Amino acid sequence: MMHFLSLRRNLTLFVLLLQKQQYAIAFTFSPLSSYSYRGTLLLSSSTSSSATTRLHETTTSSEAIKTTTTIATTTTAAPNKEIDRRRNLAIISHPDSGKTTMTEKLLLYGGALQQAGAVRQKAEQRSTQSDFMEMERERGISISSTVMNFDYEGYRLNILDTPGHQDFSEDTYRALAAADNAIMLLDAAKGLETQTRKLFEVCRLRGLPLFTFCNKMDRPALSPYELMDQIQEEFELESYPVLWPIGDGDRFKGVLDRLDNVVHLYQKPVKRGAKAEVIKIPFDQTDKLEELIDDQELFLKLVEDQELLNELIEPLDMDRVLDGEQTPLFFGSAQTNFGVQLFLDKFLIMGTKPTPRKVTTTVNDDNNNNDDDNDDDVEDSSSSSSSRSKNIVSPTYEEFTGFVFKTQANLDPKHRDRLAYVRVVSGMYEKGMKVGHSRSKLGKKYNLAQAQALFGSDRSSIDIAYPGDVIGINNPGMFAIGDTLYTGNDRIAFPGIPSFSPEKFCYIRSPNPSSYKSFRKGMDQLLAEGAVQALRQRNDDGGGPLMLAAVGALQFEVVQARLQNEYKVESSMEPLGYTLARWADGGWDAVDQANADGKLFGIMIVQDRWCRPVLLFRNDWKASSLTEEQKQLQLKPWSQPPDFEQ
Repeated sequence: MMHFLSLRRNLTLFVLLLQKQQYAIAFTFSPLSSYSYRGTLLLSSSTSSSATTRLHETTTSSEAIKTTTTIATTTTAAPNKEIDRRRNLAIISHPDSGKTTMTEKLLLYGGALQQAGAVRQKAEQRSTQSDFMEMERERGISISSTVMNFDYEGYRLNILDTPGHQDFSEDTYRALAAADNAIMLLDAAKGLETQTRKLFEVCRLRGLPLFTFCNKMDRPALSPYELMDQIQEEFELESYPVLWPIGDGDRFKGVLDRLDNVVHLYQKPVKRGAKAEVIKIPFDQTDKLEELIDDQELFLKLVEDQELLNELIEPLDMDRVLDGEQTPLFFGSAQTNFGVQLFLDKFLIMGTKPTPRKVTTTVNDDNNNNDDDNDDDVEDSSSSSSSRSKNIVSPTYEEFTGFVFKTQANLDPKHRDRLAYVRVVSGMYEKGMKVGHSRSKLGKKYNLAQAQALFGSDRSSIDIAYPGDVIGINNPGMFAIGDTLYTGNDRIAFPGIPSFSPEKFCYIRSPNPSSYKSFRKGMDQLLAEGAVQALRQRNDDGGGPLMLAAVGALQFEVVQARLQNEYKVESSMEPLGYTLARWADGGWDAVDQANADGKLFGIMIVQDRWCRPVLLFRNDWKASSLTEEQKQLQLKPWSQPPDFEQ
């Protein structure tokens, strides 16, 4: 089997970027050290051992993090009890592993739904809450990540259902940026698959504690031991079975909860989409257990498996889970509701609460307190009276901070609304608060008149939100993916959410001049969502042909379908014969020199949204050879947005 080092050589371009950008930050939850920042905890990489950091970076401990002067705060720190009860969870998998069905069943057992929907619908079933777009319902796949907020057993959960199809991987990576935990869903009959491997590495480099759920045990499945071996050999990740299956396929009887030593035997629900009926029995009541299982072979195998696991498997160690060395392993069937509630209950206890995150801060040394809407007297962040530093913001930091990881247009088609999905990192959101914006001038403030709790396409107004929450705010067109919102005098930016090399390119046009205005509006909003990337000819300020770039052709189909359904405009596409893109970090001077030397023959030169040079190639060989020969171009297979814009 492939080992970790060899697997890393085959990662997606995005994973390489995460590693380079040192994007993942996480902390164990032992007592924190007392690094002070405006009277709150702000942890640095030199924090004492009582707060062990898991930083995927190459900096040494001698690179101390620069602190700032004490400035009066304008907001209030979030209460610890609210932080402690927050949990968020991203669900990842290869396509058709049951991810959206699992989401629906978590909502069902969490009390957020009375009856769960299913992706493969039958006449008597309702549609899914998480797949609400028309194309998602037509094709039975997830196209866009979805957020569901709900309360359960005293906890506040934020579940992020992500697309599994590789054409929509970028949306999944953005959702993982907002997550503190991830569940890797496996098809028990297939084990580890291509997309699962890629997403696992993203989770590892993001520092996310990983839970594993082997789904579809109601169908013929691989041996549980074989699934454990796959995870160990390919990921160098030790599994600890929390739930152990009793049979599979038609003989799937239930699971053994190895933490409580209780067997849960299931009966299919009478009503489709309802909760399964469960019989609980202590494992040590062997006579009664054998009678209820009513299959001597399965009973004897269960007893043998329990003895073997107790002797050979290392105990569950949550510190090792947080460090990415161990994964709690669950077995069940989301379709038939077996094992779902048990997973949910265990996750509340094992899951990580909101974690600290790395930020770049620009400190205005003059403590400039300009009027909120007055840009004329705002000092630029690059001026001599301000300085930039790297910090790590804890959820207990008094000031509000958060970042936009997704935007969505037309959640309510009747109102043509636009929503920005914001992950709250620190402080509290309060209705009507004013925030700074990482891409606006220092001192410019925006009024967040209202925020909404999200439940698929449904929304409800809220007056307050805490670290770990994902909220929706009205987007006037200013907020984009990767933007940071904050309060206080210091300008703050979380690491931008990168884009990686597209593989499909085309021109898109409106064939009807009379509908061009609607076409332009629709494209602007879809591009802001990150549905596809936009490229243009050099020095094109928007009047020339628009080029779309995507990971897969299905993204182009989604754009055309949404233009037709949501904006009532037709579009035509002209495919281009290029297969990958490279950003030239060396800048336009290096590109011009290489072009003058005849090195860019057969290569298309375009610019991205920040007017930076991008080279399009017809094959990987040409891209690799140019990268090696023309090092001054500094070709990169990803696009990292700037921390700050003017």
